Amino acid sequence: MPKSSTLKSVESLSYEQAFAELEGIVAALENEQRSLDESMALYERGQALVKRCAKILDKAELKVKQLSGETLNDSEEAE
Repeated sequence: MPKSSTLKSVESLSYEQAFAELEGIVAALENEQRSLDESMALYERGQALVKRCAKILDKAELKVKQLSGETLNDSEEAE
C-alpha cells in the first residue's frame, strides 16, 4: 500500500479505483503482519472506501430508476 501522503482523496476516486484499493487493503490485512497502528489506519481507509463505493452505487441506482421512469414513491411502495 502506498504511503498515506500519496493516497488520493477518497472522494476523488471512481468506483473502480475505490474498489481496487479496497481489495488491496483487504489482502494486506489478511496476509501481512502489520503493527496495530498500521492495521487501524488501513481499516479506517477501508471504511471510507466502502462508504464511497456505496454512495456511487446508490447514485447509479437512483439514475437507473429515473431513466426507467420509476419514481422513489413507486419503489418505496413495493418494499
